[in-house]
Amino acid sequence: MTHVAGQLGTHAAAMLAFERSWWTAGEAKDAAIRERFGLTAAEYYQRLNALIDTDDALAADPPLVRRLRRQRSARRQDRSARRADG
Repeated sequence: MTHVAGQLGTHAAAMLAFERSWWTAGEAKDAAIRERFGLTAAEYYQRLNALIDTDDALAADPPLVRRLRRQRSARRQDRSARRADG
């Protein structure tokens, strides 16, 4: 992983670090988000989605950002398919 925290900013770098390892914390993700960032899950995901669209985030951790982008795309496709079927 190439670490470019200076370009990202401390908060953005912390969000990527959290996404990299939140599942090892042994707590519910929503609770961990509130505790670590002081945000609701919705606020966190809005910020995360904006973050993973930036070149700085991609430069900081390409595999993680690509994985998060793929997951987001798959969720969007699933929602679109459900709406088309409904």
